[in-house]
Amino acid sequence: MDEVRYMEKQNKLEAKDLINIGIFTVVYFMIEFAVSMLGYIPIFNLLLVFLCPLVCGIPSIFYIVKVKKFGVISITGILLGLLYMLMGGGIVVLAFGIIFGFLGDLIIKKGKYEQWKYISIGYSVFSFWIVGCVARLFIGREAYLAKVAEGYGKVYAESLRMYTPYWIIPVLFIICFIGAYLGSLLGKSILKKHLKKAGIV
Repeated sequence: MDEVRYMEKQNKLEAKDLINIGIFTVVYFMIEFAVSMLGYIPIFNLLLVFLCPLVCGIPSIFYIVKVKKFGVISITGILLGLLYMLMGGGIVVLAFGIIFGFLGDLIIKKGKYEQWKYISIGYSVFSFWIVGCVARLFIGREAYLAKVAEGYGKVYAESLRMYTPYWIIPVLFIICFIGAYLGSLLGKSILKKHLKKAGIV
């Protein structure tokens, strides 16, 4: 009974975990936001779904193996989705944050936070939330491009239209997964000593 209670306590999110979630979410957001500045070049709007999870791989892997509790990825996904929705990203980005944050959490938990395969795949699935950031290019497309034309000019808006045919949607998920997986490998390489100490295989 004592062992069961100990395990329940270990899996329960505590105040320090919530602090870690807050710190990581801010760091992740700042990195992702900095990279997203490349979006001022039309073609980079699409490449962001590759670049952001690639660059964010290092802090994300450290975060996952440090906290090792179910719920941290879900909460992070909700917070990131909420931030981008409030910044004008639309409801889809919040929905993606909730859905893929939860799925990523489930996958990582399946590996008991110690099996590298599940950590890398879980992070890659979580990263799909970023595709929600460009969902406005496909959902409510004409209204969004009209606003873009007002703010950045017709040439920029038409360039976005040209680079975003509807068939590219599944491609975005594929390149996002590749970017995230490479980002996880980058994180693994840089954090090798820490991961070995944590027993990650």
